[in-house]
Amino acid sequence: MSAESLLVEVVRSGFVESTHRARMLAVAADGSLVRVHGEVDALVSPRSSMKPLQALAMVRAGLTLEGELLALACASHAGEPFHVDGVRRILAGAGLDEGALGCPEDLPEDVASRDEVLRSGGGRARVYMNCSGKHAAMLATCVVNGWPPATYLDPAHPLQRAVRATVEELTGERVAASGVDGCGAPLFFVSMLGVTRAFRALVRAGEDTPERRVADAFRAHPEWTSGTTRPEARLMRAVPGLLVKAGAEAFDAFVFADGRSGTVKIEDGGQRARVPVTVAALTALGFEAPELDELAAGVLLGGGRPVGEIRLSGPVSG
Repeated sequence: MSAESLLVEVVRSGFVESTHRARMLAVAADGSLVRVHGEVDALVSPRSSMKPLQALAMVRAGLTLEGELLALACASHAGEPFHVDGVRRILAGAGLDEGALGCPEDLPEDVASRDEVLRSGGGRARVYMNCSGKHAAMLATCVVNGWPPATYLDPAHPLQRAVRATVEELTGERVAASGVDGCGAPLFFVSMLGVTRAFRALVRAGEDTPERRVADAFRAHPEWTSGTTRPEARLMRAVPGLLVKAGAEAFDAFVFADGRSGTVKIEDGGQRARVPVTVAALTALGFEAPELDELAAGVLLGGGRPVGEIRLSGPVSG
């Protein structure tokens, strides 16, 4: 399957300064294709957009987290104080401390939270890393099952085998290749079609199923899955019932309660182009909200005032 990619223009002071190419897939509630741009059936790494599927594998394996802590297990969080406290609560519930985390040390992504850590004399720590909620939940799943926590990131570990099986089940695809994510966890290469199929499966499952537990917790606590000022949380607040999960290298996956869904990939990994394309996909599926109009065109500043925008210019061939 192939169609023309989308071109995203970065316009400053009336001049096109840079461009990004984007792939987009938008699917109707009945599963029919609404918009296709780029090779959406080609292999791609969804990165952290796969966290809801990783969390699903953990819930199926006996993880008992609920509410905001289950949302945090799906998160690429900003390291705000409530995120950090939540990670520590997950670990404490499993009888573990921060030393068990296998993710890299980092500072909070949220600027105010990072400044506060540095002002108080703190520094990089694993608990601040944006994937620490997922890692804490992985460790808690190991404790529930009696699996060795020290090797939980090994692809051959029972936990990671369960994650891989869940990814293959919900995407409807065999994992064609695997690698290592930025946080150290295994990652899997599938297609945008497969990721969209998987997200639809999360919301279309029956109530009280593990799939719906994950989807409902995610949608009920958008700030816990990203951050209070992140565009993903703003999108979810603007469109009630929407689930949207961003991934590194400019990937987005989203699904609405009725099954309307899609995926976005900026081919050069440019994060600034991701949200405008995602908004375009949502708009193509019939969603309207003032917040979407604001997010559709990213504002460029010069000297502290608006001097340009990031905008879609249309399909491009070749």
